[in-house]
Amino acid sequence: MALILALDTATEACSVALNDTSANGGKGEVQEIYEVIPRQHSQRLLPMIDELLTAQGVSRSQIDAIAFGRGPGAFTGVRIATGVAQGLGWALDCPVVPVSTLAALAQQAYREQGAAQVLSAIDARMDEVYWGVFSENNGLMVPVQDEVVCAPELTGKSLPEGWQGKATGIGSGWIYRDRMDVTLANEIADTFPHAADIAVLAAPILAAGDAVPASQALPVYLRDNVALKKSER
Repeated sequence: MALILALDTATEACSVALNDTSANGGKGEVQEIYEVIPRQHSQRLLPMIDELLTAQGVSRSQIDAIAFGRGPGAFTGVRIATGVAQGLGWALDCPVVPVSTLAALAQQAYREQGAAQVLSAIDARMDEVYWGVFSENNGLMVPVQDEVVCAPELTGKSLPEGWQGKATGIGSGWIYRDRMDVTLANEIADTFPHAADIAVLAAPILAAGDAVPASQALPVYLRDNVALKKSER
């Protein structure tokens, strides 16, 4: 059993969460601070961590692992979370658990609506979306295929057989809804990843011994050539 501190700054939202995996009969108990504060992540993230730990009566030395939203998302935001997770991992000498922000969105859809088939989409700007396809397994969302960055028109081409009309769509990428050849059972648009869901997804990874040292806690951008204009790629 462990105390997992999770953080996410990959989108307009900034959030921190604490998962006490020993609570609630071993099912875990998660507390979170969540704010939508574009361009203020670097100023607010560390104070939010301190606020959460103080409210829960937990010191930094009690933290067993750091989880973070490793992307995809806004490049500056992903780097902020990665850097803070690395720094805390080094300082506290504890393992780090990178968690997909698309998976966190899928976990949110399961948490809020019990969705078992989820299509996560984050607005990637440049007329593209970050896209992930997830299915529920024992209360956790697992990827069905590799995450990609693509034009909205291509999302429907990657759907697993039989998913049309049965999945829940979630995330800011559904702003392109009219260009996505996907029929949904439900939609949770205009929402961002939560550190609370990252904390939940991190628990089994940590328990399985698959966390990494701070030096190996790396971001995932999906779009590598970020300095090029779309016409140049």
